[in-house]
Order: sequence, then C-alpha cells, then structure tokens
Amino acid sequence: MRGRVNLALVMAILLLALTAPGLAAGPGGPGLSPDEALKMLKDGNARYLEGKTTHPHQDAARRALTAGQGQHPFAAVLSCSDSRAPVELIFDQGIGDLFVIRVAGNVAATDEIGTMEFVDYLGIPVLVVLGHSQCGAVTAAVEGTKLPGSMGVLVALIKPAADKAKVDNPGAAAEALVAAAVKENVFQSMEDVLQKSPMIKAAVKAGKTKLLGAVYELDTGRVQWLGPHPNQEKLLGGKGKVEGPKAGDKTGKRVKKKKQEED
Repeated sequence: MRGRVNLALVMAILLLALTAPGLAAGPGGPGLSPDEALKMLKDGNARYLEGKTTHPHQDAARRALTAGQGQHPFAAVLSCSDSRAPVELIFDQGIGDLFVIRVAGNVAATDEIGTMEFVDYLGIPVLVVLGHSQCGAVTAAVEGTKLPGSMGVLVALIKPAADKAKVDNPGAAAEALVAAAVKENVFQSMEDVLQKSPMIKAAVKAGKTKLLGAVYELDTGRVQWLGPHPNQEKLLGGKGKVEGPKAGDKTGKRVKKKKQEED
C-alpha cells in the first residue's frame, strides 16, 4: 500500500513540474527549427509593440530550473550595447531564453565571434545580428570622428560599411546616410562571422542555424528584419545569391571593395 502511495506522489510531482508555469524547460534549444525560433522572436516583438508583454521566465522557479539544468536558449543575438536597445525586453523573453552578445556597433571581431560559436555548442537554431537606429558608433564611422583609445579601433571596424553606404547613397542627408550605414554594418558583421568562423559557417550551410540581420527602431520599438546576407550563398561557397531583404528593405548586390588607405 505504501509503495502505491509513494508512486502516486512521485507521478503527481512530475506532472506538476511539467505543467506549472515557469517550471517547464520550454521549446528552446535542440529540437526547435530556425523558423520556429524566428517566429518566437517576432511574436515577442509584436507583444512589445502592442504593450501586451508577458514577461515570461522571470520567476524563482525559472531561476532554479536554469541553475539546476543548464541553459537552452532558442536564439542568439549579437547586438549593440546601447542602453536604449535591451534585447530581452524588445523580444519579450526571460531568463535562459536568449544568448546575447552585446558590443558597441554590434561588430563581429575575435571576442564576439568566439562567443557566438557557442551557438553550435548549445544547439541554438537562429543567430541574429541586430543593429539599431541612431547608433552612435555607426554615426562616428560615417562622420569620420576621431575617437581616443580603443574606441577608435572599434569604430574602424565599421568604416567599410560606412564607406559603402556613402557610395550607394550619394548626396543623401546625414540622417538617411546613417540609417543606410546601420544596415550595411549589420551585413558587414554577418559577413565577418561567415568568413572568420568555420564553425558557424558550417552550421548555417548545413541548415542547423539560420543567420539573419535585423535593425531595431528606437522610436517605434519595431524590429525590422533584413533576412539573410544578400550574398550568403556565395559566402558559404556557392555561386548564386540568396533571397535578400523583404519588401521595404534595400536590396542589391554587395560589392567587395578594395581596402583604401586613410589620409
């Protein structure tokens, strides 16, 4: 009799652990497709825009679960460290949901790429490079601002994107030029990731991970999705060109420019 009671008690505890809010591990991590993960990001941003955020996975039960069973994020995001673009908030996600790498100008250098390679280790199905409007680092690159210390080294990584924006948008007003450079800088970081990380390149090529670009609009709160890199197939070793940004986004071939010396 006592054995039956103990078995019933164990079953009840297991059922509670699987159904109670905040205790379930959720659909993230291995087993979630890139498209499903992307939909979760888009749905979260939609809730944020509509003022209907649910603030998931932010309770004591979630802390205990992730501390005891490890992390299983469903998406990774390389974003700018600007305080106006808090990644978990704009996608309405909580503890253990997103693997976030933040650096000024969302550049992809050695430290950032090394961190992003945990995408493969953790089985994360979607990797987003997220720029944002009015980015100070991009603005400095566009305007040619001379910054002291390591800030100048960082901004130099953005200069190729700023130069391309100027070539593609001759005569553009300052605000429009910065906006164009923000998008180009997202694509630049995506290109750097694919060129410098064989691990991520292999994961994207195999379809295990989807690499996407996006821009967060500070004033509206909306995330504008740019899609994969326009030349992703070529960067992966193919000959063609993948589908570019969606309607309303700028399209066109990215031409690799020769490095030019600064005065």
